[in-house]
Amino acid sequence: MAVDRDHVLRTAAALLTRKSTATMDEVAKAAGISRATLHRQFAGRDALVRALESLGIAECEAALDAARPDEGPAADAVRRLVQEVEPSAALLAFLYTENQLFEGEEQNAGWTRIDDRIADLFRRGQAAGEFRIDLSPVWLTEALYGLLGSGAWAVAEGRVAPKDFTHMIVELLLGGALRQHTAQREES
Repeated sequence: MAVDRDHVLRTAAALLTRKSTATMDEVAKAAGISRATLHRQFAGRDALVRALESLGIAECEAALDAARPDEGPAADAVRRLVQEVEPSAALLAFLYTENQLFEGEEQNAGWTRIDDRIADLFRRGQAAGEFRIDLSPVWLTEALYGLLGSGAWAVAEGRVAPKDFTHMIVELLLGGALRQHTAQREES
């Protein structure tokens, strides 16, 4: 019987986003295969996480392509990006917590490509006068990642309605937490 690698990866992603400490035995059981079969596909947890990393990068790059970050107002492009990345947000949140992916010389160049594309979107918005210039594009990118991860976890735990995911992230990122009349009073 042939093992559907994509099915195993997606099952592992779903499990690990709910339970990041899941064992390889638990991953195999969730995928409906034996532990030996799982180990033939992925030599260990590190190999599985690296395969999930490749999947996450591919999905994030596809979301960036679909969001068309160079078209229209930058704020609209951010909205499109959050909406496009939503199906992969839980996987990305899990990957962000896997420190070994971001340390040393073995870091996947895909993360840099994604960082650069998102920072370019924020830089474009700053140049157009849409976004604050006192916050660097790098920081805005990191803030977006943090909000995506937090939003994914809140949805997964049932604390936030899935339909509110995009709105909450975009509005907090682009609007900040201060009420507009409060911000205007402080500027006066």
